[in-house]
Amino acid sequence: MDHPLRLIDADTVQTWRTRTMVLAGVAAAELVLVLVLGGALFVKPANPADVMRTRPLFEVVPGVVTGKAPAPAVAAKRKRPAPTTGAELPRRKVSVLVLNGNGRQGAAALAASRVTRRGYKIGGVANAPSHSYARSIVLYRPGFRGEGRRLALDLGVGIVSPLDGMRPTQLRGAHAVLILGG
Repeated sequence: MDHPLRLIDADTVQTWRTRTMVLAGVAAAELVLVLVLGGALFVKPANPADVMRTRPLFEVVPGVVTGKAPAPAVAAKRKRPAPTTGAELPRRKVSVLVLNGNGRQGAAALAASRVTRRGYKIGGVANAPSHSYARSIVLYRPGFRGEGRRLALDLGVGIVSPLDGMRPTQLRGAHAVLILGG
């Protein structure tokens, strides 16, 4: 039995194309919306209070590069007594492992020289397992809380904590760890 061939008119084809283009545009808009909202869920917003409290880990000291002594102070300031940290060992006997946790080339070596200028021994300089540290942190071995607090105070690091995420065998004999953050 023969069936008659049904011809599709031009209006039906044009309507089909228009509907397809509209649906493709809606799908693309939904994809963009999902990507934007999904990205917003994974981004941690910065706390403005933390941004205002951060201090640079490294300071430019006048006269160090040229070898000239800094200008003498006009008026002698009355020194406040240093806060007690409970440190028992002198700085020269405290070994510090410096880890680069921010990913910037040479940051750990620069921090190690600063730690040395403060009188500490360097137990090693290396990269941290992760480069996603937002702020610098000082970790200390059990029994060396005072030394860790003093190191943090000397370097202007606000976060001090017992050893976490590292085993004492990974410290290479160091008493404290300085992990550099961004």
